[in-house]
Amino acid sequence: MAGHFEANPGGGASVALDEVEVAILRSLAVQLLELIGPGDEPAEGEDPLAALFAEGPSEPPSDPALARLFPEAYGDADKELREASAEFRRFTENDLRTRKRDDALAVVRSLDALAPVADSGAVLTLTGDECHHWLGSLNDLRLTIGTRLEVSDEDEGQDGSLYRLPDDDPRKPMVMAYLWLGALQETLVETLMQD
Repeated sequence: MAGHFEANPGGGASVALDEVEVAILRSLAVQLLELIGPGDEPAEGEDPLAALFAEGPSEPPSDPALARLFPEAYGDADKELREASAEFRRFTENDLRTRKRDDALAVVRSLDALAPVADSGAVLTLTGDECHHWLGSLNDLRLTIGTRLEVSDEDEGQDGSLYRLPDDDPRKPMVMAYLWLGALQETLVETLMQD
C-alpha cells in the first residue's frame, strides 16, 4: 500500500502516507484553496436562495493557473464564441469554484483527521465519496502545478524533459510533487475502477 491507493473491502480506498507526504499534500491543498479564493457566503439577513442565483464573472481569470482550472467553454476564435463563453462562465464558474473548494477542503479535513502510527506516518482511509473529492483535488493540483511549470504533453512522455531535470534545477521539487500527485491520482482511478 505504501505510495499508492488500494481498494478497501466494502468500497473506498486507502494509502499509507508518511509525515512528510501528509504535510506536502496538506500544504498543496491549502495553497489551492487560497488560489481558488473564498466562497461567496450570503451576508447576514440575505436570502440564501439569492446566493444560488448570483451571477459569476464573465471574463476569464488573468492568472494562468486559474485560467486552466476555469477554462473558456467555447474558445475565443471569434466574437460570437467569446460572448457564448462569457455567458456560460457567468452562470457556471461560481458553482465550479464551490466544487473545487469543497474537493480541496475534503483533502485537508481527511488529512487533519489522520491518526499517526508511531513514527511511520498513517494510513489514510477514504470512503467512496471522499475518493471522488480526492480525485477532483488531485487533478486540480496537477493542473495548477503543471501550468506553473509550463508542462506540455511532450514533457510528460517517457523521454520528456521532466524526468531529466538536474538536481540543482529550482523546479525539481515541484516537478517531483507533480509526478507524485500523478501517480497517486492514477492508482486512485485504478482502485475505483475495480469496484
